[in-house]
Amino acid sequence: MTIKNSRWLRVAVLLLAIILGLFFALAGLSKIMNPERHVEIFIQWGYPSWFVYFTGVVEIGGAVLLLVRSLRLFGVAVLGITMLVATLTHFQAGEIAAVPVPLTLLFLTGALGVLERKRSG
Repeated sequence: MTIKNSRWLRVAVLLLAIILGLFFALAGLSKIMNPERHVEIFIQWGYPSWFVYFTGVVEIGGAVLLLVRSLRLFGVAVLGITMLVATLTHFQAGEIAAVPVPLTLLFLTGALGVLERKRSG
């Protein structure tokens, strides 16, 4: 049995995609359903208020892409870029204590991409 055809690899990829998808979907829904909570901080970071909605849509859309096997790598790219920007934003704002969350999500999203590539050959 090759790693490409490993049942465990398929299960790991699917579980990681579901867990990350749920996390990003909930984060995106939070921004869309309760934007007031996020707008002030986005403005402090130098982003326009509409960027809260944009980020929410990107997170929800990326979550959906993670769940569709043929689009998973595109979702990994979209959400990876989003988490890279979030990490850099926290660094720039001097919010070092907030950096581990987007950095961890960036790492997990990247790991999903690597595992998906191994699985699909």
